[in-house]
Amino acid sequence: MDQPGGLPAGAAEPEEGRPARVPAEPDGRPPVSTRQLLRWSQTLAGIARTGLGFTRSLYERERFEEVLRVAADIRVAAETGAAGAEDAEGVVEEWLDSVGEGIPGYVTPKVAVGAAVGNERGELLLIKRADSGVWLYPTGWCDVGYSPAEVVVKEVLEETGIEVEPLRLIALLDGLRLGFTRMAFYSLVFHCRAVGGELRPHPLEVADLGWFSPDRLPSPLAGAERWGPHVFRALRGEPVEVLFDRPRRPIWRGDPEAEAGSGPGRPGSPG
Repeated sequence: MDQPGGLPAGAAEPEEGRPARVPAEPDGRPPVSTRQLLRWSQTLAGIARTGLGFTRSLYERERFEEVLRVAADIRVAAETGAAGAEDAEGVVEEWLDSVGEGIPGYVTPKVAVGAAVGNERGELLLIKRADSGVWLYPTGWCDVGYSPAEVVVKEVLEETGIEVEPLRLIALLDGLRLGFTRMAFYSLVFHCRAVGGELRPHPLEVADLGWFSPDRLPSPLAGAERWGPHVFRALRGEPVEVLFDRPRRPIWRGDPEAEAGSGPGRPGSPG
């Protein structure tokens, strides 16, 4: 069970799925998006924490800890403005507390699942997060000991009261690239069929829920411009490939927002 809401715990609260932007520079240079700043911060922090997990050199540890402080400054400044960077030490301590040793210390993205649940009318099951009021399909972190499909069944039942049968994997998306999160995670989205149960919102995590057709979607709805057409094609029984994030050009440094056009596997494409 996650705490609380439709996005996995620790995920950011998007403004109707759209990332904020840092104000434009006075000389007219294009602004850097908050999404990009958070991605750079998390990447630096991941490199530094992995380094701390493997090195035995005191000098290297000091250097990696300094990289963590820079990454924390970037994260806090992106979220609260430059003045807030004075409070970044708490972020550094949080990261240091999570450092492991050796292979357990190698920092990788967390894994979450999402459930695109359809009914006999071709409607999509959506929940409204109790913490932020944002709508999304049911999601949850993957629990140890369960397969991803088993987590989907468990999470949908817990959050909505609906029993489902996972049919196929339809998307594998990077949470940082979608701009929904302050941490790195991959989301495995399954097309599911409702097979029983009745709508019953989780008392702590879900403020509202319901079945929605593509022309009557609730608002604010997180990221529907990216996954919506693809999901509804799957619900209609149309053949769809697995939606995934294509490599940026240049790789890693390219702007995912500038590449959000059509194309197989690209977020925002109709599939």
